[in-house]
Amino acid sequence: MRQSRMIPMLLRSMGLFALVFAGFANAQTPDDFLKFIQTQAATLRAKDPLFDAGPNAAGARAIRRAELTRVWGGMEWILGAAKVPLDPKITMTMVRDDYRIEKVHFQTFPGVRMPGLLYLPKSGGKHAAVLHVHGHWKGAKQDPTVQARCVACVRAGFVVLCVDAFGAGERGIGTALGEYHGEMTGATLLPAGIPLSGIQVIENGKAVDYLCSRPEVDSEKLAITGASGGGNQTMYAGSWDTRIKAAVPVCSVGNYQSYLGAACCMCEVVPGALQFTEEDAILGLTAPRGLMVISATRDAKQFSPPEAAKSIARARSLYERVGASDKLVHKIFESDHDYSQPMREAMVGFLKQQLLGEGDGSPVPEKPFTPLAPESLRLFPGKTRPAHWQTLPEFAAQQGHALLARSKPGNLGSLDNLLHGKGEILKGAPAKAVGDRRYLVETEPGITLEATISKGTEHTPFFVVLHEEGAEPAQKHPLAVEFANRGRVVTFDLRATGKLAPKGDRIGAAPDHNSAEWSLWLGRPLIGQWSVDVIRIAEELRRLDPSATIHVAGIGPMGLVALAAGAQDPSLRSVIAYETLATYITDKPYKNQRLGTIVPGILREFGDIPHIAAICGTQRVVIAGGVNAQGHPFAPESLASHYKTALQANPGLSLVEPEPRAVAEILTLKNGR
Repeated sequence: MRQSRMIPMLLRSMGLFALVFAGFANAQTPDDFLKFIQTQAATLRAKDPLFDAGPNAAGARAIRRAELTRVWGGMEWILGAAKVPLDPKITMTMVRDDYRIEKVHFQTFPGVRMPGLLYLPKSGGKHAAVLHVHGHWKGAKQDPTVQARCVACVRAGFVVLCVDAFGAGERGIGTALGEYHGEMTGATLLPAGIPLSGIQVIENGKAVDYLCSRPEVDSEKLAITGASGGGNQTMYAGSWDTRIKAAVPVCSVGNYQSYLGAACCMCEVVPGALQFTEEDAILGLTAPRGLMVISATRDAKQFSPPEAAKSIARARSLYERVGASDKLVHKIFESDHDYSQPMREAMVGFLKQQLLGEGDGSPVPEKPFTPLAPESLRLFPGKTRPAHWQTLPEFAAQQGHALLARSKPGNLGSLDNLLHGKGEILKGAPAKAVGDRRYLVETEPGITLEATISKGTEHTPFFVVLHEEGAEPAQKHPLAVEFANRGRVVTFDLRATGKLAPKGDRIGAAPDHNSAEWSLWLGRPLIGQWSVDVIRIAEELRRLDPSATIHVAGIGPMGLVALAAGAQDPSLRSVIAYETLATYITDKPYKNQRLGTIVPGILREFGDIPHIAAICGTQRVVIAGGVNAQGHPFAPESLASHYKTALQANPGLSLVEPEPRAVAEILTLKNGR
């Protein structure tokens, strides 16, 4: 933001957005953040330049694939995974009346194993094959609902491979079934720039490799299906992997903008997708191959038939252009979020038509089916999973360390792009007094925050104190109390925090799960938006008292916001990160942290948290203690090791104990009043 974002280029473009929020607004309500996000998304996609059914369609498709490659980790990463040997192992065979099941596992990344169940028809020869991806059923590949569709396909003559997604089924952190791979577990992948959605595309490609390696499989006749999160996997794998000749995503297709306002799994998020595409274009990448979208009438809005219809209508133009309009089918069932028997029968009929040339696509009646006990289908029952089995956070940590070891720290420009995306940020209106020491500040059109300034003498320093729960806890924090003895304390609820937090925002260990995910879709992680709030309010404080210095202190997770603001705004006198996360790398799920402070791709394209401190342009940067990803304090010597390079790069950086009076004295003694 050092003039490049905030002044005056911010006033250019995004005209629709400016018109919607013309004029000064009242203070925020909890509902306003979602309206802001939805308006930004609509503006980004108002003129969808990469969706083109005309002569430039091929080029547009290539650009979309290139953008997906970038947000999924880059071509080097994707090609590297493709070269990893499968090294398949069969642990057991189970014989049923009309098919058999082989328990298999194979390598997807170095040292990472994917377990699966291979269903084989009793008849000999080569067969068409269907990859089944489970979605958010607690039993994963062993779940009775998932078993039912696998059995329906193998009885129809298909070879079936059903696999566990990373972090689910037999691939959880623990050995019990039912573990969830979303929220702060899946978030551990984000700093390395390899989101769970991209991991799944690569791993499902390895599952296709395994199918193609089997002598029972006709590699020219492959399909994929799944429901819920498995439906998302189906859509992406079907669009990405051209070996797949037909895809059937179930209870999963809608459009990206319909995710805004919903609570969805981390595996469904493609960071920054709304900066370059919409879901219709992803569906269009499947053309001219077979695509049946199945929707349920009683599903959540983001997967509902009307939202799916929006994407399908536009994707159909691409299918029509390549003469394959009959290959795209939309089926709607009276149902809840499910993969019900009528849905399964429709899927089997479609795949027989698309892969085998049999029938007209009509549903194939299903025989009665009795599911097996989930435990009987596990490769590693109970606690028998090998000790070296790599978990999702352990994999994320391994990738993070590798990235930092081989890359050079980035500069402000790369950090700026990670925090704010490609769009320009419009500057809000000047502050307006609304009471005794209370001001409304429009930090950008659509976001208006109320800042309170404590009593104090004119020209004394402003101490902006940030707390993840908002203004009231910030005012009561011991650090704010110490600052109040030395100047004026400024507190406010950052957007989507405190009293402005959207209802139901917390999911599991992520207190800001939904608001953070909505922001990720835009390519504007919350930490970047929060830094805009801080910089704009600091600008208004300078307008109120030009001679006063401004210090920004972030408590806990908000220390990262203080550092981000200091990196972008050198006019701040100092920034303080108080008991703040010291590294994004962790081999366990984040705990006592904010999803909104995690920046996708930062380890790949910029560096770690100390690298942000290293480029802060403020006179002083104070790291008052530090914690790991689970919120446990680092010993002083460990913290010093993390910040060693940053201390050498930034002479204004210092590490101190998290003692409020000592921190306050350092600022006033070193910087003066």
